[in-house]
Amino acid sequence: MRRYITEFIGTFFLVFTVCCSVLGGAGLAPIAIGGVLMVMIFAGGHISGAHYNPAVSVAAFVRGKLSAPDLGAYVVVQLLAGLAAAGVARFVVDVKPTAMTVTGGRHIGAAFVVELLFTFALAYVVLNVATSKDHPNNSFYGLAIGFTVVAGAIAVGAISGGAFNPAVGLGVMVAGLVSWSMAWIYLIATLLGGAWPASCSACSTRPTSTPRSRRRPPPRPRFRPVDARPEQHLPLARPLLVADPGHARTREMKDLQALTVFRIQASTNASSFHAS
Repeated sequence: MRRYITEFIGTFFLVFTVCCSVLGGAGLAPIAIGGVLMVMIFAGGHISGAHYNPAVSVAAFVRGKLSAPDLGAYVVVQLLAGLAAAGVARFVVDVKPTAMTVTGGRHIGAAFVVELLFTFALAYVVLNVATSKDHPNNSFYGLAIGFTVVAGAIAVGAISGGAFNPAVGLGVMVAGLVSWSMAWIYLIATLLGGAWPASCSACSTRPTSTPRSRRRPPPRPRFRPVDARPEQHLPLARPLLVADPGHARTREMKDLQALTVFRIQASTNASSFHAS
């Protein structure tokens, strides 16, 4: 339930900002829309994934990041939030808008194409910055997603209205900003644009870990450690003393004296042998 409430709040403020900024004729409407999306993503991303968009939920479902029951609940909550936000926006902004409409085959095709492309771009960015394991716990995903919406609204807002979101499309139609004749564009183009990038992002992101067959073996040591040498190669009567050089020097003198005594005894024994 907490995730669904988060999706409702984020989608509500997104659609409410869209409707109020367009109804009020704000010159910086794209910045306001991208900004509110960014902060709502930072606020709810750790709870619900911060989709706030049925097309993004479809992309997450196709990618395997969202279950089918959650997909249905997310879409219903997002559409209800869009309806509520449009009603509140019409209440607080007392302006009778002129509904945007697209007529003619070429203009309808252009609106469909731009909604498809920028919804693709939005879902592609979301999948790669918010669901990819190549850079977990990153801190830039809200900026990337928000500025994708800003870029799309500035670039093609005059062509299609720049919804890139079925919930936003429903909200602007309820608010009277866009004609209901564009409902099929906001539904079909955006859902296709959301489902399309799932396979593309799967191909462009690397797996979390390197397959076992492709892992390089650990490098072999160039020199054998001292502890690994056989005991017969170690000095038997001379331990390694580094901390006390004087003691090592004294031990060497004793060894030399013992060797001298051994040689004298050997020479004496040899002389006795020849004399006998």
